[in-house]
Amino acid sequence: SRLDPGSAMEALRAAGRAVLRSPRLARHGLGLRRRRKLPESWADMQEPLLEGMCFTLKYLGMTLVEKPKGEDMAAAAIRRIVATARVGARKFQKVILTVSPRGISLQDADTKEMVENISIYRISYCTTDKLQNKVFAYVAQSQESGALECHAFLSPKKKIAQAVTLTVAQAFQMALDLWEAAHAGR
Repeated sequence: SRLDPGSAMEALRAAGRAVLRSPRLARHGLGLRRRRKLPESWADMQEPLLEGMCFTLKYLGMTLVEKPKGEDMAAAAIRRIVATARVGARKFQKVILTVSPRGISLQDADTKEMVENISIYRISYCTTDKLQNKVFAYVAQSQESGALECHAFLSPKKKIAQAVTLTVAQAFQMALDLWEAAHAGR
């Protein structure tokens, strides 16, 4: 069940609008890796995002979900992931999550080995959880099975989780702008 380009673009628009409308996300002075601060107008800066913005997070896990988007669905999925993560006595994998208009890439922070590349067109939703406010999560369609998967990550601070969410929203908008520019001549 692959998405056709029209519905993929509509999904990008909807996801970007939903994240940008979220009232609980602060839009200023968000700290990133290497203690570099983003300027006030960071949401308008395209160059860093084109190259990819990096965030160091801990991977909590994944669960299957029924719907491609929705706050209640995401909150329930995050609760399941966090509950499962608390039961296990394992150490969480530290990853470098890179967001660009191409999508999200995950790299093991210790070994630098590529874990996964998720196309922006496969991502249907992302959020910072209301209750677990240091948790960033996204929903994407699995390339192998086509199933909808919710992946959750723990950030060191609430503002970093919010920054990841806003950066993904900005990546959606840039991907849409690039797609529309590429298809304008047709």
